[in-house]
This record gives sequence, structure tokens and C-alpha cells, in this order.
Amino acid sequence: MSDDTIRLVTIGRILHRRWRLLVVLTAVGALVGYGASALFPPRFTASASVLLPGQWEERALLTQAEIATSSTVVDRAAAALGWTGVGGGGALRDRVSAKAADGNIIKISGTAGTPERAQRLSDQVARQFVTFAARIAGDTSDPDATTGPEALRQKVEETNRRITDLANAAGPGQSVESVQARTELEKLRTALQAAMKKLDQADPAVNKAGMVVMGPAARPTGEAPPTRTQLVVGGALLFFLLAVVGHLAAARVNRRLRTEPEIAAALGSTLLGTVDVPDERPAHRPEGRGPRARVRRLLGVDTRWDVPAPRLSGDEADRRLRYRRVCDRLRERLPAPRRLLVVVPDGDEVARRAAGQLVAEAKSGPSPSSSSRGGPMLRVVEVSVSRPTVPARDTGSGALVVIGVGSRTAEELAGIAEACADAGHEVVGTVVACTVRARPARAVGRPPDSAAPALAVRGHATGGSV
Repeated sequence: MSDDTIRLVTIGRILHRRWRLLVVLTAVGALVGYGASALFPPRFTASASVLLPGQWEERALLTQAEIATSSTVVDRAAAALGWTGVGGGGALRDRVSAKAADGNIIKISGTAGTPERAQRLSDQVARQFVTFAARIAGDTSDPDATTGPEALRQKVEETNRRITDLANAAGPGQSVESVQARTELEKLRTALQAAMKKLDQADPAVNKAGMVVMGPAARPTGEAPPTRTQLVVGGALLFFLLAVVGHLAAARVNRRLRTEPEIAAALGSTLLGTVDVPDERPAHRPEGRGPRARVRRLLGVDTRWDVPAPRLSGDEADRRLRYRRVCDRLRERLPAPRRLLVVVPDGDEVARRAAGQLVAEAKSGPSPSSSSRGGPMLRVVEVSVSRPTVPARDTGSGALVVIGVGSRTAEELAGIAEACADAGHEVVGTVVACTVRARPARAVGRPPDSAAPALAVRGHATGGSV
């Protein structure tokens, strides 16, 4: 595939020529998203904030967030709530989350099926977290809790009293020894007071004991994601993108030949010319009947999207001039008039119409500029691309292949050439048919003898006369 598949104009071409299919696939995606919403019942999330006063490092705040969602805290919250069907904290552990926010705040979130339950869950977990953190920090009435920092403070107070007694015992005298003793004692008292102040500042119990819940959680007013609307929109968008990407991927791996030299080289013959076919749909097509064909026409997939828009061609006289030139080149290549098969791939409507017009021009006789005294007799046959079979050689031989641009791959064209060779026909030339937009007709210089073009007939698998 050429680089045209990655251009923006290609996306526009897909939207323009496949809009019906894209609308249907988008609607299907929306229905799939709506069905998926039934698997995800509505959820509501409420959040409560806990303030941690004092100085806290980032790692310490992350530790507190982990403590808030620990099994101990969640189990205590589940026991306090006493909800039916929730026997322990294991059922609530996936519904509770905590994260450290700016300003030494731990934000605890709880998710439940109703706004009231979500509010109660987050409030209860916050309260249990504060209680549990205070217990860890030693903020309880347990007598054993004073055996640590509190006992040290008592020793320091006792030491201060002893220093006061020693300073008084030194006497009020002005001797050098007494002054030095009182100075040393005051230095010791100052050092003890500074050490206790630093101890109080570094003691985590002082900070953790001051944790407070910053009010009750706000009752949620909307569902937690993914909501039903989000699932419906997401499903529609996903199917739409998959459809567009699928078209681009199919165009990328498409190996159909698009240029005249490539088509002629695949058939191993000479290019006689390119003819124009007006872009119009036949009123009746045998292969266009049935429910499957009607669905394809309804979705707009009965025509190709990956070909450029038909260019504007000349009028009827200009198009017929191209056919006459092809017939002139064909007469020049043949030593004498003979019967030829016009081979058209099955399903190539553009090539079939071009072959019919070519037969009509050949019947009208040689053009005045041609040196041939007579033209070949042409007969149109359609061959299957999957199993190409060409009628066998009878009187005279030769085949003229008519192919629409971008309709077949090199392997398929090689198969048609081999089928012609097996039937004893030499491929005398190739004609490429392009779809164009027609202009209003004007007077034609030389009208054909037969106004009605020859219709294509299918070649018989068992062979027949040419």
C-alpha cells in the first residue's frame, strides 16, 4: 500500500464513504458499553480528611497512609459499622483507600453502593485510624506507658531540684570557689532544659497524639467512575476507533495493483491504453440481489473506499476517442484480422463495462487513420479469479485482458495469464479501465454503427469456440 493510507485525507475518505458502517458500529459499541454497565453496579465514594499537626517527613506521611488502610483499622471499622453481609474487614479492604495530601493531611476514601454508606464508611475508618495511631503513640491511660519518656522527664525534674539544693549549699559568699560552683550548676541546668526541649520536639507521641478528623465526610452526589454514561461513551468510541483502524490496516496490507505498468507487467503483456468508464451504478445486477447484498448496499460496503475520488473526464466524444485509439493499436499488433477473447475478471464491473464499449467500437470498423483493412472480432468472457478458466482455442487465438485499476493483485493477474496460456491463447495486450466523472455529452464526430454495446457473457469451463 502507498503512503496515502497514513494521510489525513484517507481518514476523511473513510468517514465519507463508510459513514453508515461507522454509525452502525458506533451504535453497537454503545450497546456493548450499556450491557457492561450492568456488570458494574453503581458505586459512590466519600472522603474524610485527618490532620497531622507538627513536622512530618514525606516517608512518615506515606507510612500513616498505609496504617489507615491496614487490616487492623479496617477490621475495627467493619465491627463498628455492623453491616449485614460484611463479616469482617476483608470485604471492605478493597473499598477503602488513603493517600497523603498537601499540608500533612491523610485523605481516607470509602466506596459503597449508596451515598449514605460511603459517608459512614469513610468517617468510621478515619475515627478508627486516629484511635489506633494514638494508641501506637502511647496516648492512653495505661500506667506502663509512662515508663519511657515520662520517666526520663521525672528524672530531669529531680535533677533540677538537686541542682537548686547544691546552689543553695554553696552559700551566698563571694569567694571564687562558690561563684564557680554556682556557675557550673546553672550551666548544667540550662543544658538539661535544652535537652528536654529537643526531646519533646522529637517525640512522635506529641505529634501523633494530636491527630484530628477534619469534620465528617461530604455525602457524594455522583457515582464513582466508571459510570454508565462513561461506559456507553467509551464503548462507542472504542468501536469507532477500531473500525477506522481496521480500515487502515486492511488498506495497508492490500496488494492490489494501482498503476498501468504494474498491471501490464503482472500479465506479461503490452499496455494498449487506458480507457474511461463513467462512475454510475447499473440499475440491475444479478449479483446484487438477496438479503446479503441489500445489507451491503445499506451499509455502503458494496463499493470500495480506498481508491481516490473519480477524476473529471471529458465528454462522450473524448471517452470514445480513447476506445478507438485502443482498437487502432490492437489492429497494428495483429498481422491479420482474427477472433479475440476479451477476458474480464469476474466481479469487475468497471472492466466489464469497458469491455462492452470496446466491442462496440471494434464493430464500428477501423478508424480512418488506421492502416488495417479490418478489425478483430471480439467476444467478452468473464473468468473466475479464484479458479480462472478460459475457453479453449478454436479458430484463431488471442486474448485481450481488460482490468479495472486497483481491482486485482499481481498473483490474481498472473493466474489469469496462465489460464489464457493453458487454453492456447496469447495475451496480445492489456487495457486498463478507470472510473471517471462524466461531463454532459456533445456531438460525436463519427457515431458507431451499433448504438448498443455488446454485453459480456461468461466463459464456459469446458471451453468453446471463439
